[in-house]
Amino acid sequence: MDNNIISSNKTIAKNTLFLYFRMMLLMLVALYTSRVYLEALGVVDTGIYQIVGGLVSTFVFLNSSLSGATSRFLTYELGKGDSEQLKKTFATALNIHIGLAIIIFLLAETIGLWFLEKQLNIPLSRMNAARVVYQLSILSCFFGITQVPYSASIISHERMNVYAYISILDATFKLASCFLLFLIPFDRLIIYAILIFISTIIIQMIYRLYCIKKFEECHFRLFYDKDILKPMLSFSLWDLFGNFGVMMRGQGVNIVLNLFFGPAINAACGFANYVQGAVKGFVDNFMTAIRPSIVKTYSINDYDRMKSYMINASKYAFCLMLLLSTPLIFEAKFVIDLWLKNPPEYTYQFCVISLCINLVRTLFSPLMFGIHATGRVRNMSIANGSILILIVPISYILLRLGANPIIPFVVDFILMFLLALSCAYFLKQNMEEFSIKQYIKKATLPCLLIGIISFPLIYIVKANCGEESFFRFIIVCFVSTSVIITFAYLIVLDKYSKKVIVGKIKEKVSW
Repeated sequence: MDNNIISSNKTIAKNTLFLYFRMMLLMLVALYTSRVYLEALGVVDTGIYQIVGGLVSTFVFLNSSLSGATSRFLTYELGKGDSEQLKKTFATALNIHIGLAIIIFLLAETIGLWFLEKQLNIPLSRMNAARVVYQLSILSCFFGITQVPYSASIISHERMNVYAYISILDATFKLASCFLLFLIPFDRLIIYAILIFISTIIIQMIYRLYCIKKFEECHFRLFYDKDILKPMLSFSLWDLFGNFGVMMRGQGVNIVLNLFFGPAINAACGFANYVQGAVKGFVDNFMTAIRPSIVKTYSINDYDRMKSYMINASKYAFCLMLLLSTPLIFEAKFVIDLWLKNPPEYTYQFCVISLCINLVRTLFSPLMFGIHATGRVRNMSIANGSILILIVPISYILLRLGANPIIPFVVDFILMFLLALSCAYFLKQNMEEFSIKQYIKKATLPCLLIGIISFPLIYIVKANCGEESFFRFIIVCFVSTSVIITFAYLIVLDKYSKKVIVGKIKEKVSW
């Protein structure tokens, strides 16, 4: 086994930087364009786009299972260094995804279309526009599903720079469509859907052409190998239930809120998702960079290195998430008012709770990567899927009883702790070398301690800085950054990491 296939820390850091560049660019464009689109479309049309596009994505949970399986098996074979098996795995995955895309297309054009016409709370005057948005979303979904094996190949080969470069083009398309929205004299919701569809298809085709040119396994061929198909489908089918739970947590709750409060509340959810997605994206970049290494180290039975990756990923990702989220949690109203001018009702509250949910989720995500690396996902998928599905009926009952729209987010936050316990338990079941006690001691407790210490200190500073203002926001940002970085250094970093950081600082100072 060639050890060079396993990423060095330097490679992981380099890939993370490329992904951060990509995320920064996309975030800035998304924040600007979302404000323009809100002004151009209005709250109701923005909410319609969110709920209709979300309806299509309810069927994509089927694809999420295969996506995880494809990424895991391609990375595993790449770690083994068997190029012929890698080609067979890609061909099998691509054929499965084409079949799945056809199935989801048929489901969306029957069950999904009925739900759009008969169940969703959409003003009658906007139904024709909603139908156009829905059909374009179906087509985007179809092509997106068949794109998965190509994206998984880029991640498995750790070519994260490709995402950064193509993101420049993607950002250009989004900015162009933003201006075209005001220039084309037609229904703006329909124009928006068409422009987003065109840009999505172009970007997907560029990714595919790159993969076909650069990776010898990325070629279509009709191929059937039961030795590859059986474990991949087994992995996907068991993972399916967990992804169904993820879908219910997101789009299920969105639909429930629509039934009770109409499309305006979906607009608030959409903007909250922009904020938490922007922050989560920075952390997910680090997770994306390190995930292949977790799978590859497992494939060569290097369990100590694998455990080290998971512990470090949890610690560093949580600290990064806390660093980015804290100013937004404390100054959500100021930031959102500055960004959107007139945000939909409940946008502030949805943002704050979503950011808190992300903090909990970040802690246990690397454990899920570890479970996926083992390939034994059945028990975890059943347990986690069941926990996530509970969010919808609990939320529906509470809303039916007259609860506040914030309640589904609160339920989600509480159930995240159960998910964390579930992942730790099932990783131990799948891999005896994993120690829950060690993970809690080295990753969970230090991270929680930083949050417990930091939040009261930052709140005291905010409370003594007067009324909401740009000055107070800057003070909160400075204090939260200083406090979190200081305690992260003192509590989270081990002796070796501290030594490396001090050494780097000394090198810069002496230079």
